[in-house]
Amino acid sequence: MMYYRRKILLAMIETFGGRMFPISLQKALFLFTREQDKESRAYSFVPYKYGCFSFNASHDINVLEKTGYLSIKDKEIFVTNPGNYAFELNLFDSGILQGIYDKYKDFTDDDFIDYTYKMFPYYAINSEIAHKHLNEQQLEEVRQKDHRKTLTNHTLYTIGYEGRSLEEYLNILLIRGVRVLCDVRKNAYSQKYGFSKAQLQPACEGVGIKYIHIPELGIESGLRQELYTQADYDLLFDKYRKTVLTRSDEYLDRIVNLIESDERVALTCFEKNVEQCHRTQIARKIMSREGITFDFKEL
Repeated sequence: MMYYRRKILLAMIETFGGRMFPISLQKALFLFTREQDKESRAYSFVPYKYGCFSFNASHDINVLEKTGYLSIKDKEIFVTNPGNYAFELNLFDSGILQGIYDKYKDFTDDDFIDYTYKMFPYYAINSEIAHKHLNEQQLEEVRQKDHRKTLTNHTLYTIGYEGRSLEEYLNILLIRGVRVLCDVRKNAYSQKYGFSKAQLQPACEGVGIKYIHIPELGIESGLRQELYTQADYDLLFDKYRKTVLTRSDEYLDRIVNLIESDERVALTCFEKNVEQCHRTQIARKIMSREGITFDFKEL
């Protein structure tokens, strides 16, 4: 059974003549999602090297290519398994798609870039080509959207990725002006797309956030089994504080030094509940140190 969002992607390409270049496809999908209800958007986007970009859409394109629905030739994406996919969308999305086609059917890659940069300047903050598409006033609007440049407070954040898409997660970091992400998992692997180190590190670096893995602050996976109640977590973290954190000054110092040099640093692990993740224990240990003056916030 095909994911509904992949039907939207196929319907988009099919509606635009069965072939699209990646930049135009990403921008058209972005504009499509702006018309959807926020809670039901097919894809989320981040400000990337050429503007709004969805890692999940890119991943879906690769999956659809491998399964024979799409092919890529000379950097152009073709539907190879036509199916009138627009008819498989709900009436609301089908209407949005037709409206997108009617409005943008003659747009080139450059037209899409010009339009999305001017209408949605936040998504141009990491663009390598913004200077080619925007005047100085428009570039200043873009700079004002980059909170890594506009915020000046030194802050330690913590964030879990449970229940969040990669794009939502990265946007939270960017909006808070985070410059460095410290992954404190013992093993930086996840079954959730985008959150294994091999995916997360280039994604972070692609949006201008440094990624650092500090496995020495992690907890062995075997110790995380059979945690059913908060009391179970509390016992685990009590042991963690008495063992790992008592011999981790070198790594805690590293995080403090990063905050001093890069201003805003986030510690990350999986759990959404801050009381059930060891990143909270690390942050509290750092914040309890004498002389610490920077802020602390949980995302």
